[in-house]
Amino acid sequence: MVRAGSRCHPGRVPPTLLIVDDHAGFRAFARAVLESEGFDVIGEAADAASAVTECRRLEPDLVLLDVMLPDGDGFDVCERITGAGTSGSHVVLTSSRDAAAYADRLATTSARGFLPKEDLTGAALLALGGVG
Repeated sequence: MVRAGSRCHPGRVPPTLLIVDDHAGFRAFARAVLESEGFDVIGEAADAASAVTECRRLEPDLVLLDVMLPDGDGFDVCERITGAGTSGSHVVLTSSRDAAAYADRLATTSARGFLPKEDLTGAALLALGGVG
């Protein structure tokens, strides 16, 4: 499949994205915002188990991963996704809480960065995600 260029990457294939959050409303909001900014949202997951499964199945460029999931911790999920070279996906963690609440864990995570939900934009995600 050939995809046209996007506002994220003029003339280039848009980055693929998996959104992981237990709130359907946030997933819908994030999808709408990021697709309007040129991302190719190829999947969604509502919990830690499906996040890992979907990441392995879909192999997205980026994973927008909520820190608080009903069946696991986003930091642990991040390590499962990025650990041992099992995925080429870049993870950006997100939360409705401020980064200061996770300062110690953010210093040691393999995630590319942290983006508060209220600051979600395609440009901010690209800057942290290291793709493009």
